[in-house]
Amino acid sequence: MDEYKLNNGKMIPSLAYGTWLIDNKIADKCVLMALEAGYRHIDTAQAYGNEKGVGKGMRDSGLKREDIYLTTKVKAEYKTYNKAKKSIDASLKRLGVDYIDLILIHCPQPWILFRSKRRFFKENIQVWKALEDAYKEGKVKAIGVSNFLVDDLENILNNCEIKPMVNQILCHIGNTPIDVIKFCQENDIVVESYSPIAHGAALNDERIAKMAEKYHVSVAQLCIKYTLQLETISIPKASSKEHIEDNAKLDFTISDEDMIELIKLNKIDYGKDSLWPVFRNKK
Repeated sequence: MDEYKLNNGKMIPSLAYGTWLIDNKIADKCVLMALEAGYRHIDTAQAYGNEKGVGKGMRDSGLKREDIYLTTKVKAEYKTYNKAKKSIDASLKRLGVDYIDLILIHCPQPWILFRSKRRFFKENIQVWKALEDAYKEGKVKAIGVSNFLVDDLENILNNCEIKPMVNQILCHIGNTPIDVIKFCQENDIVVESYSPIAHGAALNDERIAKMAEKYHVSVAQLCIKYTLQLETISIPKASSKEHIEDNAKLDFTISDEDMIELIKLNKIDYGKDSLWPVFRNKK
Protein backbone atom coordinates (compact mmCIF):
# COMPACT_ATOMS: atom_id res chain seq x y z
CA MET A 1 0.00 0.00 0.00
CA ASP A 2 1.07 3.59 -0.58
CA GLU A 3 2.70 5.59 2.20
CA TYR A 4 3.16 9.21 3.18
CA LYS A 5 6.24 10.72 4.81
CA LEU A 6 5.62 12.51 8.10
CA ASN A 7 7.53 15.68 8.97
CA ASN A 8 9.85 13.63 11.23
CA GLY A 9 10.86 11.42 8.29
CA LYS A 10 8.82 8.37 9.35
CA MET A 11 6.53 6.67 6.82
CA ILE A 12 2.82 6.02 7.42
CA PRO A 13 0.49 3.79 5.32
CA SER A 14 -2.18 5.72 3.42
CA LEU A 15 -4.97 3.22 4.14
CA ALA A 16 -5.85 2.37 7.73
CA TYR A 17 -8.34 0.03 9.34
CA GLY A 18 -10.63 1.93 11.73
CA THR A 19 -11.98 0.31 14.89
CA TRP A 20 -14.46 2.88 16.27
CA LEU A 21 -17.55 1.13 17.74
CA ILE A 22 -15.95 -2.30 17.36
CA ASP A 23 -16.43 -4.10 20.65
CA ASN A 24 -13.32 -5.24 22.48
CA LYS A 25 -14.68 -8.82 22.43
CA ILE A 26 -14.41 -9.02 18.63
CA ALA A 27 -11.69 -6.42 18.00
CA ASP A 28 -8.98 -9.09 17.84
CA LYS A 29 -10.81 -11.02 15.11
CA CYS A 30 -11.58 -7.85 13.12
CA VAL A 31 -8.00 -6.61 13.30
CA LEU A 32 -6.75 -10.05 12.30
CA MET A 33 -9.06 -10.06 9.26
CA ALA A 34 -7.81 -6.59 8.27
CA LEU A 35 -4.17 -7.62 8.54
CA GLU A 36 -4.86 -10.77 6.54
CA ALA A 37 -6.52 -8.58 3.87
CA GLY A 38 -3.34 -6.53 3.56
CA TYR A 39 -3.95 -3.55 5.84
CA ARG A 40 -0.84 -2.51 7.73
CA HIS A 41 -2.20 0.49 9.63
CA ILE A 42 -4.59 -0.04 12.55
CA ASP A 43 -6.40 2.90 14.18
CA THR A 44 -7.85 2.76 17.68
CA ALA A 45 -8.30 5.07 20.68
CA GLN A 46 -8.49 4.96 24.45
CA ALA A 47 -12.13 6.04 24.19
CA TYR A 48 -13.01 3.08 21.96
CA GLY A 49 -12.43 0.66 24.82
CA ASN A 50 -10.91 -1.94 22.50
CA GLU A 51 -7.14 -1.42 22.77
CA LYS A 52 -6.68 -4.81 24.46
CA GLY A 53 -8.48 -6.60 21.64
CA VAL A 54 -6.62 -4.63 18.99
CA GLY A 55 -3.29 -5.62 20.52
CA LYS A 56 -4.31 -9.28 20.63
CA GLY A 57 -5.32 -9.20 16.98
CA MET A 58 -1.94 -7.78 16.06
CA ARG A 59 -0.13 -10.54 17.97
CA ASP A 60 -2.38 -13.27 16.56
CA SER A 61 -1.48 -12.17 13.03
CA GLY A 62 2.06 -13.45 13.42
CA LEU A 63 3.38 -10.29 11.76
CA LYS A 64 6.43 -8.55 13.15
CA ARG A 65 5.63 -5.55 15.32
CA GLU A 66 7.55 -3.24 13.00
CA ASP A 67 5.37 -4.34 10.07
CA ILE A 68 2.19 -2.95 11.66
CA TYR A 69 1.54 0.77 12.04
CA LEU A 70 -0.47 1.37 15.20
CA THR A 71 -2.37 4.55 16.08
CA THR A 72 -4.21 5.35 19.29
CA LYS A 73 -5.54 8.55 20.87
CA VAL A 74 -5.51 10.25 24.28
CA LYS A 75 -9.06 10.68 25.59
CA ALA A 76 -10.62 14.04 24.77
CA GLU A 77 -11.47 14.53 28.45
CA TYR A 78 -7.83 14.28 29.58
CA LYS A 79 -6.71 17.90 29.59
CA THR A 80 -3.74 17.91 31.98
CA TYR A 81 -0.13 16.85 31.50
CA ASN A 82 -0.33 14.14 34.17
CA LYS A 83 -3.57 12.58 32.93
CA ALA A 84 -2.26 12.45 29.37
CA LYS A 85 1.09 11.01 30.44
CA LYS A 86 -0.52 8.27 32.56
CA SER A 87 -2.96 7.43 29.78
CA ILE A 88 -0.15 6.83 27.30
CA ASP A 89 1.49 4.35 29.67
CA ALA A 90 -1.90 2.68 30.21
CA SER A 91 -2.42 2.38 26.44
CA LEU A 92 0.97 0.72 26.02
CA LYS A 93 0.01 -1.81 28.67
CA ARG A 94 -3.47 -2.52 27.26
CA LEU A 95 -2.16 -2.86 23.72
CA GLY A 96 0.70 -5.06 24.88
CA VAL A 97 3.32 -3.23 22.84
CA ASP A 98 6.67 -1.58 23.59
CA TYR A 99 5.85 1.47 21.49
CA ILE A 100 2.98 3.14 19.64
CA ASP A 101 3.61 4.38 16.10
CA LEU A 102 1.30 7.39 16.37
CA ILE A 103 -0.64 8.90 19.25
CA LEU A 104 -3.11 11.76 18.87
CA ILE A 105 -4.98 14.18 21.09
CA HIS A 106 -8.46 12.85 20.30
CA CYS A 107 -10.20 16.23 20.33
CA PRO A 108 -9.34 19.83 21.28
CA GLN A 109 -12.31 19.85 23.68
CA PRO A 110 -13.98 17.21 25.85
CA TRP A 111 -16.76 15.69 23.76
CA ILE A 112 -19.50 17.25 25.87
CA LEU A 113 -18.12 20.68 24.88
CA PHE A 114 -17.25 19.82 21.26
CA ARG A 115 -17.05 22.98 19.11
CA SER A 116 -18.20 25.13 22.02
CA LYS A 117 -16.84 28.61 22.77
CA ARG A 118 -14.48 27.19 25.40
CA ARG A 119 -11.38 26.25 23.41
CA PHE A 120 -8.95 24.69 25.95
CA PHE A 121 -5.90 26.27 24.30
CA LYS A 122 -3.78 26.26 27.47
CA GLU A 123 -4.88 22.75 28.40
CA ASN A 124 -4.02 21.37 24.97
CA ILE A 125 -0.52 22.78 25.29
CA GLN A 126 -0.09 20.73 28.47
CA VAL A 127 -1.43 17.59 26.82
CA TRP A 128 0.84 18.17 23.84
CA LYS A 129 3.87 18.44 26.13
CA ALA A 130 3.00 15.00 27.52
CA LEU A 131 2.97 13.68 23.94
CA GLU A 132 6.28 15.42 23.23
CA ASP A 133 7.87 13.77 26.27
CA ALA A 134 6.54 10.34 25.29
CA TYR A 135 7.99 10.92 21.81
CA LYS A 136 11.39 11.90 23.22
CA GLU A 137 11.34 8.81 25.46
CA GLY A 138 10.67 6.52 22.51
CA LYS A 139 7.28 5.37 23.77
CA VAL A 140 5.69 6.75 20.59
CA LYS A 141 7.22 7.22 17.14
CA ALA A 142 5.02 10.12 16.02
CA ILE A 143 2.55 12.54 17.60
CA GLY A 144 -0.45 14.40 16.27
CA VAL A 145 -3.96 15.64 16.87
CA SER A 146 -7.53 14.90 15.84
CA ASN A 147 -10.54 17.13 15.14
CA PHE A 148 -8.33 20.23 15.39
CA LEU A 149 -9.40 23.38 13.53
CA VAL A 150 -6.90 25.87 12.12
CA ASP A 151 -6.69 27.97 15.29
CA ASP A 152 -6.31 24.84 17.42
CA LEU A 153 -3.34 23.89 15.25
CA GLU A 154 -1.89 27.40 15.39
CA ASN A 155 -2.02 27.21 19.18
CA ILE A 156 0.27 24.16 19.12
CA LEU A 157 2.51 25.50 16.36
CA ASN A 158 3.04 28.83 18.13
CA ASN A 159 3.52 27.54 21.66
CA CYS A 160 5.10 24.09 21.51
CA GLU A 161 8.43 22.59 20.53
CA ILE A 162 7.42 19.79 18.15
CA LYS A 163 5.11 20.33 15.18
CA PRO A 164 2.11 17.99 14.92
CA MET A 165 2.76 15.28 12.35
CA VAL A 166 -0.89 14.36 11.74
CA ASN A 167 -4.36 15.88 12.04
CA GLN A 168 -7.14 13.28 11.86
CA ILE A 169 -10.44 14.90 10.84
CA LEU A 170 -13.94 14.06 9.67
CA CYS A 171 -13.67 14.18 5.88
CA HIS A 172 -15.86 12.54 3.27
CA ILE A 173 -17.92 13.31 0.20
CA GLY A 174 -20.45 15.85 1.40
CA ASN A 175 -18.18 17.19 4.14
CA THR A 176 -14.75 18.23 2.87
CA PRO A 177 -13.08 20.84 5.13
CA ILE A 178 -10.82 22.29 2.46
CA ASP A 179 -9.55 25.11 4.71
CA VAL A 180 -8.23 22.70 7.34
CA ILE A 181 -6.77 20.32 4.74
CA LYS A 182 -5.01 23.19 2.94
CA PHE A 183 -3.58 24.61 6.17
CA CYS A 184 -2.25 21.22 7.23
CA GLN A 185 -0.69 20.44 3.88
CA GLU A 186 0.92 23.89 3.73
CA ASN A 187 2.41 23.26 7.17
CA ASP A 188 3.66 19.73 6.44
CA ILE A 189 1.01 18.06 8.62
CA VAL A 190 -0.44 14.87 7.13
CA VAL A 191 -4.25 14.77 7.13
CA GLU A 192 -6.16 11.62 7.98
CA SER A 193 -9.81 11.24 6.97
CA TYR A 194 -11.98 9.32 9.39
CA SER A 195 -15.50 8.13 8.54
CA PRO A 196 -14.76 8.34 4.78
CA ILE A 197 -18.13 6.68 4.09
CA ALA A 198 -19.88 9.28 6.29
CA HIS A 199 -20.49 6.63 8.97
CA GLY A 200 -22.55 4.76 6.36
CA ALA A 201 -24.71 7.75 5.38
CA ALA A 202 -23.05 7.96 1.95
CA LEU A 203 -24.47 4.55 1.09
CA ASN A 204 -27.93 6.12 0.98
CA ASP A 205 -27.01 9.11 -1.18
CA GLU A 206 -28.24 8.76 -4.78
CA ARG A 207 -25.73 11.33 -6.08
CA ILE A 208 -22.80 9.32 -4.79
CA ALA A 209 -24.31 6.04 -5.94
CA LYS A 210 -24.63 7.42 -9.47
CA MET A 211 -20.95 8.40 -9.51
CA ALA A 212 -19.89 5.01 -8.16
CA GLU A 213 -21.87 3.29 -10.90
CA LYS A 214 -19.93 5.29 -13.48
CA TYR A 215 -16.67 3.76 -12.22
CA HIS A 216 -18.17 0.29 -11.70
CA VAL A 217 -17.25 0.34 -8.03
CA SER A 218 -19.19 0.31 -4.77
CA VAL A 219 -20.18 3.54 -3.01
CA ALA A 220 -17.77 2.64 -0.21
CA GLN A 221 -14.88 2.18 -2.64
CA LEU A 222 -15.62 5.52 -4.33
CA CYS A 223 -15.75 7.29 -0.96
CA ILE A 224 -12.47 5.80 0.22
CA LYS A 225 -10.74 6.57 -3.07
CA TYR A 226 -12.04 10.14 -2.88
CA THR A 227 -10.28 10.78 0.42
CA LEU A 228 -7.08 9.18 -0.86
CA GLN A 229 -7.12 11.42 -3.94
CA LEU A 230 -7.40 14.41 -1.63
CA GLU A 231 -3.92 13.25 -0.55
CA THR A 232 -5.18 12.25 2.88
CA ILE A 233 -4.96 8.96 4.73
CA SER A 234 -8.27 7.11 4.64
CA ILE A 235 -9.61 5.21 7.68
CA PRO A 236 -12.61 3.06 6.71
CA LYS A 237 -14.24 0.78 9.27
CA ALA A 238 -15.93 -2.56 8.66
CA SER A 239 -16.52 -5.68 10.70
CA SER A 240 -17.22 -8.28 8.00
CA LYS A 241 -14.47 -10.02 6.04
CA GLU A 242 -16.15 -9.15 2.73
CA HIS A 243 -16.36 -5.42 3.44
CA ILE A 244 -12.87 -5.26 4.93
CA GLU A 245 -11.46 -6.81 1.76
CA ASP A 246 -13.63 -4.78 -0.65
CA ASN A 247 -12.64 -1.51 1.03
CA ALA A 248 -9.02 -2.19 0.07
CA LYS A 249 -9.77 -2.83 -3.62
CA LEU A 250 -9.10 0.64 -4.96
CA ASP A 251 -7.41 0.10 -8.31
CA PHE A 252 -9.18 2.92 -10.15
CA THR A 253 -8.82 6.69 -10.48
CA ILE A 254 -11.51 9.34 -10.12
CA SER A 255 -11.10 11.98 -12.84
CA ASP A 256 -10.19 15.55 -11.91
CA GLU A 257 -13.58 16.73 -13.16
CA ASP A 258 -15.45 14.24 -11.00
CA MET A 259 -13.29 15.07 -7.97
CA ILE A 260 -14.34 18.71 -8.34
CA GLU A 261 -17.98 17.67 -8.57
CA LEU A 262 -17.66 15.47 -5.48
CA ILE A 263 -15.93 18.20 -3.47
CA LYS A 264 -18.91 20.46 -4.13
CA LEU A 265 -21.45 17.96 -2.82
CA ASN A 266 -22.91 18.84 0.56
CA LYS A 267 -25.83 18.16 2.90
CA ILE A 268 -25.17 14.53 3.71
CA ASP A 269 -27.96 13.36 6.02
CA TYR A 270 -26.50 11.41 8.96
CA GLY A 271 -29.95 10.47 10.22
CA LYS A 272 -29.93 9.12 13.79
CA ASP A 273 -26.13 9.35 13.87
CA SER A 274 -26.45 13.14 14.07
CA LEU A 275 -26.57 12.51 17.82
CA TRP A 276 -22.79 11.95 17.75
CA PRO A 277 -20.93 15.23 18.40
CA VAL A 278 -18.78 14.97 15.25
CA PHE A 279 -21.86 14.61 13.03
CA ARG A 280 -23.92 17.30 14.72
CA ASN A 281 -24.88 20.38 12.68
CA LYS A 282 -23.42 18.89 9.52
CA LYS A 283 -26.64 18.40 7.55
